[in-house]
Amino acid sequence: MQITDVRVRKVAKEGKMRAVVSITIDNEFVVHDIKVIEGEKGLFIAMPSRKAADGEYRDIAHPINSATRERIQALILEKYEQASLEDDIDAE
Repeated sequence: MQITDVRVRKVAKEGKMRAVVSITIDNEFVVHDIKVIEGEKGLFIAMPSRKAADGEYRDIAHPINSATRERIQALILEKYEQASLEDDIDAE
């Protein structure tokens, strides 16, 4: 599996959500609404989820194992940081 595209849409800095991301896998499959969240230990991703009848949120799409989650998260956070740097340069 190759992540062939990452699109970062930054959001206003109110709250903990920093961006919403879409990834394309193998130029054939897209996952929208992955969130970049600022947590107590730094940035992390939250996969797209839906609120269930019991009030709990459940992921709609997610990696099967932690190695894949870590690989996706590392790439998304790298692209988020690049977008942040570009915004800083544009602001100057």
